[in-house]
Amino acid sequence: MKEEDRIKQIKEEMAKTQYNKATEHHIGLLKAKIAKLEKVAEVKRKKKAGYGYSIKKTGDATVGLMGFPSSGKSTLLCLITNKESKVAPYAFTTTTVIPGILEIEGLKIQVLDLPGILEGASEGLGAGKEVLSVVRSVDLIVFVIDSTQVEQLDKLKKELYGAGVRLDLRPPDITFKKSSSGKGGVHITSTIKLTKINEEQIKRMLGYYGFINGEVTIREDVDENGFEDGLAGNRIYVPSLIVFNKCDLANPQKIPNSIATCGLTGEGSEELKKRIHEKLSLIRIYTKPRIGEVDFGKPLVMKRGATVADVCRKLHKDFVKYFRYAQVKGKSARFDWQKVGLGHRLEDGDVVNLAVK
Repeated sequence: MKEEDRIKQIKEEMAKTQYNKATEHHIGLLKAKIAKLEKVAEVKRKKKAGYGYSIKKTGDATVGLMGFPSSGKSTLLCLITNKESKVAPYAFTTTTVIPGILEIEGLKIQVLDLPGILEGASEGLGAGKEVLSVVRSVDLIVFVIDSTQVEQLDKLKKELYGAGVRLDLRPPDITFKKSSSGKGGVHITSTIKLTKINEEQIKRMLGYYGFINGEVTIREDVDENGFEDGLAGNRIYVPSLIVFNKCDLANPQKIPNSIATCGLTGEGSEELKKRIHEKLSLIRIYTKPRIGEVDFGKPLVMKRGATVADVCRKLHKDFVKYFRYAQVKGKSARFDWQKVGLGHRLEDGDVVNLAVK
């Protein structure tokens, strides 16, 4: 039996099992089985020749337009990028991933028009596995929702959750270190008071995943789902943005993290570009050579919060090892050409001069 079929069977069993004190152990074991089967299935899919959509990532970041068929993704792609995607008033116009480039604030952002998915995509319905494998590699998910069918949003989020994608969250601050000797039992350390999960639950979940000897350090007040996500080790954490399209046909919902657009008139397309730029949290860092001027036409594009160490790694694998100091001019510096270390956090537009051994 294929891993996907076994996973489906286990999920059906879980759906029929009422959760209570007597069944929580059984449900925990089922969850662990699913996680293990998902890892095996993922490895097999990657090895399988011709699996999925072949997408060459370009630009400074990648955005995926995700929605049900005929939600207007292709029209929006044409409005915000340089791509002429095939558009027609019927479902399943897009049958492959179509890329375009959004140019904004000197950045080049790759935008992917993904094929429409159906309920059950995370179980493989309608090439859902292939589409979701692309989604797991993007830097931002933009949900494109038909304003006349707002229930689509919850359905899409459910499919992503089933595929191990966690929206607008960061990975739990938990460290798992298995014992090199394979002995000694489990030692649990928490740097804060845990109010959502207790030690008994933690040890039980560790046992489900075969973690019986080692150290666990918990640095945030996680619940059972968050702890399991950290333990599974195969979750993807991605920011998201919601677009209620076809706002000429219905008044879109006013909820946080959403904007209204109309593919036919172009309404909201400029706002969408700005919000994509904001959500990606990209900054531009310029480097100054020892001899010569700064090339402001070719910035290093980094995630907000990047440090001097991150710049070193991006420039050369040995720069951190041979680092002496850096001089910074810009928003993050108290004065021009301030001497800083590897941990100095940079801001958009900073100029960095590196000194290495």
